[in-house]
Amino acid sequence: MSELRKQMKIYMDLKGYSPITTKYYLNHVGNFAKYYKKSPDLLGEKEIREYLHYCITERHLTEGSVGSIYAALKILYTKVLNQVWDINKIPRIKERRRLPVVLSPEEVKDIFDATRNIKYKTILMTIYSAGLRVSEVCNLKVTDIDSKNMQIFIKQGKGKKDRYSLLSKSNLQILREYWKTYKPEEHLFSGRYRTDAITTRSVQKIFQKSKEKAGITKPATVHTLRHSFATHLLDAGTDICYIQRLLGHTRLTI
Repeated sequence: MSELRKQMKIYMDLKGYSPITTKYYLNHVGNFAKYYKKSPDLLGEKEIREYLHYCITERHLTEGSVGSIYAALKILYTKVLNQVWDINKIPRIKERRRLPVVLSPEEVKDIFDATRNIKYKTILMTIYSAGLRVSEVCNLKVTDIDSKNMQIFIKQGKGKKDRYSLLSKSNLQILREYWKTYKPEEHLFSGRYRTDAITTRSVQKIFQKSKEKAGITKPATVHTLRHSFATHLLDAGTDICYIQRLLGHTRLTI
């Protein structure tokens, strides 16, 4: 790792960025340097503008991906190299707001029915029933399931915030069936070798296979289960502020 990237990592660690965000941002900076075959401290405003334009027009990256690259380079130049960042000359790409894909209750049930493996079905049901992010279900510990108070503890979710979400009776039932078969010790859902937590990529693959088996053609991802959870609660008349707290959102959006 170059000295610049090392200093950037130190800054992000001190600011409390998540390890995943830090990794991605450092990769963005590395790709920027590789594109010009020069150290970023030898590059400036002109090269940043041209690189972002290249990412949009040649690589055809999404607005979110370009925004992530923009944020990484801004940290490098303003916090590590102490340079001025003129937003008028280096504007941030505007992200289009798209309505999230939502599955109907029947489609959600079809996905669960198509998931024959008890562990995989439990993972998907827990995501939907509690409105979890995929990283949150992967990080769950056995002790996070509070059957006495019918709630699930989510530790250090997005934004490093702790919260509680719902533990439904049907979710608790399948969790108990799953526990009898797998008897997890620390991580509620461990990986192949039972030493670490299951990966987010594995959960994403599980969802896609079940969705295909269920014959659902919507462009849904595992995150769609979280959107569907919120939408179905809203449709049932649940107060939006309560839904917001369950999701761990700071704004009234789902």
